[in-house]
Amino acid sequence: MNTAFSQPAPLWPGLRRVFAGFDLPLLLALLVLSAMGLVAMYSAGFDHGTRFVDHARNMSLAFVVLFCVAQVPPQKLQRLAVPLYMAGIALLVATAMFGITRKGATRWLALGPLVIQPSEVLKIAMPLMLAWWFQKREGQLRALDFVIAGLLLLLPVGLVAKQPDLGTAILILAAGVYVIFFAGLSWKLVLPVLALAAAGVLALVLTQDSICEPGVKWPLLREYQQHRVCTLLDPTKDPLGKGFHIIQGMIAIGSGGLAGKGFMQGTQTHLEFIPERTTDFIFAAFSEEFGLAGVLTLLGAFTFLIFRGLMIAAEAPTVFTRLLAGAVTLSFFTYAFVNMGMVSGILPVVGVPLPFISYGGTAMVTLGLGLGILMSVARSRRLMQS
Repeated sequence: MNTAFSQPAPLWPGLRRVFAGFDLPLLLALLVLSAMGLVAMYSAGFDHGTRFVDHARNMSLAFVVLFCVAQVPPQKLQRLAVPLYMAGIALLVATAMFGITRKGATRWLALGPLVIQPSEVLKIAMPLMLAWWFQKREGQLRALDFVIAGLLLLLPVGLVAKQPDLGTAILILAAGVYVIFFAGLSWKLVLPVLALAAAGVLALVLTQDSICEPGVKWPLLREYQQHRVCTLLDPTKDPLGKGFHIIQGMIAIGSGGLAGKGFMQGTQTHLEFIPERTTDFIFAAFSEEFGLAGVLTLLGAFTFLIFRGLMIAAEAPTVFTRLLAGAVTLSFFTYAFVNMGMVSGILPVVGVPLPFISYGGTAMVTLGLGLGILMSVARSRRLMQS
């Protein structure tokens, strides 16, 4: 009797094909950041309901998303660019018309039993769309193509800023700008913008006493956004109100010293002086307990992740994959830089989480999706070479 057909197929070759091509250095950086995030969340949120358990669940979900997206070839991701962008715009318009308003912001949309934040979709859809656009224009780029790319970018940024959600708008804008820059935007256009921004910051610093007086209205900015900038310039003017977040964050960071106060020993954290200690301001809690040594380790992990992502982008075989991988990688830099900057008092408080450290379900899944895209690009190249 022939029993050849009754024998089960070996499990290892199948698993080997599934995991083949995964970028181990990128995975290592992610595991280090995830471990640090779990430690920080346990300390900051162990007495904060189910924050730690929920954070671990969100992180596990992000890993599942990463694994699934990594199996998708970049060619299929390219075909999803336009539908995902259009769906994201449609959801943003629906949010403006029928969205849920909380604390004066209309950022959420109810889809049956689910409540989603559509702006999170654009963090990935935006670089996908622009990378697709420049791939289509490869070899025939004109100035008009950059203008169209700018319009594609400004539409979702304007819709998100109107919610208002300045932090997410900044992240979407940054992701799109990275794609446009990598596509070949001339430095002659970039440098004047940077010079103008530097001049604007200098003007704010020099004129803060007059422009931050009560009753002075700024164009284009809402009143609460104006207060955030004025609080950044001098948080001591309202130490128990608008400036409380920044002052307590800086105190916590400074009190950590070289080695920190120790795990679960942070006084500013556990005596409830740090607001939003599990979300936007978790970096302050982390710095207090682990000090400069812990902060340098965290910065080292982020730096390694970013450099590895840029290496993957540089080695990518097509314009689409290079632009997409580069933009996604630098988006992680934007996340980390803006969060650490606002907690340290060098940037306004805009509500940007620290990747893999801060609590947040939608943001964590978006991060997993971004890393899955990076892994897909790296994996496709390695499988092509094998």
